Amino acid sequence: MKCKKNTTGKILAMSLVVTAVLGLVGCGSNKETSSTEITILAAASLTDACDQLKEQYEAEHPGVTLTFSYGASGTLQTQIEEGAPADVFISAAEKPMNTLVEEDLIDSDSVHELLENKVVLIVNSDSTLDLTSFEEVAQDKVEMIGLGEPESVPAGQYAEEAFTSLGILDVVKQKANYGTDVRTVLSWVEAGEVDCGVVYATDAYSTELVKIVAQAPEGSCTRVIYPVGITKDSANRSEAEAFVSFLQSQEAAECFEQYGFSVLK
Repeated sequence: MKCKKNTTGKILAMSLVVTAVLGLVGCGSNKETSSTEITILAAASLTDACDQLKEQYEAEHPGVTLTFSYGASGTLQTQIEEGAPADVFISAAEKPMNTLVEEDLIDSDSVHELLENKVVLIVNSDSTLDLTSFEEVAQDKVEMIGLGEPESVPAGQYAEEAFTSLGILDVVKQKANYGTDVRTVLSWVEAGEVDCGVVYATDAYSTELVKIVAQAPEGSCTRVIYPVGITKDSANRSEAEAFVSFLQSQEAAECFEQYGFSVLK
């Protein structure tokens, strides 16, 4: 009877130990698989650079997942206004950001000028079109030009400013094919579907299928500034702040410069 009692006690003790160990393993597993998702709405021209930064950041922060949604800055502004979930907004122009700040949808204290870009005129790499300036777009040799939709695409707004400054906007409009974002315009030029297009310098640097023939004349359009800000409704404020700080780091600066952006200090 004594031996049987001891055996029963040992079995019970072992059972409790196993249960405790399994519980610890389960807790550890849940901790390892838990992740915070940061949603970033970013201008389409940032696609290549931000895709690389996503890999770098997630490798260094295993508990964080970055989810990027790219598009025209004006379209992304509208999405935020309509309540789309977002933690961080990176615009290709200051106007959409300023509007969201005025509407109390972006925290004004979180807004920083991050990058600068240039507006350029491009043609297909195999093009034989003799085009060397923005002014020449008004000539008969250009039959169709790709532009971003000016109501929602900052690149389209900058292009209109430049052509207005040169006094040829009305002529250019008659030749224009408008895209929903700057990457759409780039794809048209790559495919030879338009004679030329106006994009950012960084877009042109992203492919060997186009070449830059001219930069927008100095002073003909507003400086292309990319601000970044955190939404007032961010559900992950501290993680969003950490990511925005990363975007201003030397590590991120090297990535942005690799893709042709100028980093603002």
